Amino acid sequence: MEDFPIEKNQELEVTIVDLTHLGMGIAKIEGYPIFIENALPQEKVRIRVLKVGKKFGFGKVLTLIQESPYRQAVENEDLLRTGVAPLSHLQYKQQLEFKQEQVKNVIVKTAKMPDIQVKDTIGMEQPFGYRNKAQIPVRKIDGVLQTGFYRKNSHELVPLDHFYIQDPAIDAAIVVIREILQQFEVKVYNEKNNSGFLRHIVIRRGYQTHEMMVVLVTRKEHFFQGEKIAQKIQEKLPEVVSIIQNINPKQTNVILGAEEKVLLGRNFIYDQLLGKTFRISAKSFYQVNTQQAEVLYQKAFDLADLKKSDVVVDAYSGIGTIGLSLADQVAHVYGMETIKQAVVDAQENAKLNDINNAEYIAGKAETIMPQWQKEGIQPNVIFVDPPRKGLDQSFIETACEMNPEKIVYISCNPATMARDLKVFAESGYFTDSIQPVDLFPQTHHVETVMVLQKH
Repeated sequence: MEDFPIEKNQELEVTIVDLTHLGMGIAKIEGYPIFIENALPQEKVRIRVLKVGKKFGFGKVLTLIQESPYRQAVENEDLLRTGVAPLSHLQYKQQLEFKQEQVKNVIVKTAKMPDIQVKDTIGMEQPFGYRNKAQIPVRKIDGVLQTGFYRKNSHELVPLDHFYIQDPAIDAAIVVIREILQQFEVKVYNEKNNSGFLRHIVIRRGYQTHEMMVVLVTRKEHFFQGEKIAQKIQEKLPEVVSIIQNINPKQTNVILGAEEKVLLGRNFIYDQLLGKTFRISAKSFYQVNTQQAEVLYQKAFDLADLKKSDVVVDAYSGIGTIGLSLADQVAHVYGMETIKQAVVDAQENAKLNDINNAEYIAGKAETIMPQWQKEGIQPNVIFVDPPRKGLDQSFIETACEMNPEKIVYISCNPATMARDLKVFAESGYFTDSIQPVDLFPQTHHVETVMVLQKH
């Protein structure tokens, strides 16, 4: 048996020395780290050890003995327990500094590029109530249909009505929809044996337009009284212009399935971003914080220093938010995206905004870009905004082979961004500085933007 300096259920008095990248407090006993929720650096706490692992353990705060000067009151500790707002106990200025440090850490440790300047994180004036999209699990608790969020590292639902970081109109809508579903006695999904019916409620709300989309994710296609339920929802919530049933029969953590049916209204909503109008479908990517997305994209455009003669490739283009927002500043935009509905949205969005110098096609960037190269398309600037997994190495190689003057990289995951910077460097593309932007206040997530050029 391995010998650890602590044991499960032991009570200890510890001092918090740091935060993990997920925002948990770190205490050390004889060099052995213990990760503790709702604990901040400089705090003394009495804890109970919950788990002892090979490299680290987990503890729970029993008593706060000495409080950090940067602690702030939390309206509901379930926001910490579920991971909805895991940094909401830390004052916002310190949250921004924490995020800057996370980026610095990966630049030094992963990218091995300590000379890159990591600028101060750009934050929000009102760092709450910003999310324009909610994905809420539905489960039965004590025989009643409930909505909320999972306790961290589990699938145990914690009932919640106010999510703090979401648009308050979305929070209110979830409660109304839940009551309607209860009235119609809709059967609830059982995850353990993949039975029951209703799995999730997904809501999107246009930040500028206030148009609302409701997606009811079900296990089966047949939705008894589905249209009646949709009519009742719209009656109670006049902002709703789209109600969709998404069918996901699989036993999976993936929320949306492949098939969807419109129960009422359209299959999209409209919103505005940087003065352009966008239609957004249920499966299309659209930044969840519209205000800060405008800040992030404008920063990207400023870094790109675009010219009227530029040819731009918008990789991972989604519904065209980046490419169409800059189209009137350049000669031509070429975009690609793997989700076909998003490409349809991008094409429609170009028409909506009277943009004639942008074209979008469906497919993988690493397949399409060599094809464009053969056709003689030569971009000056390539914009990339990939998902959390970052960029495929083959994409990076293909992008660098096109020899653009600049590659503007927007990332939602500092760890994969730092990994990718090493690969870009092998092809001679480097950045001098990185700008973090806080699109996700009260959480550990941070976006970054930088411009890579040949040195």
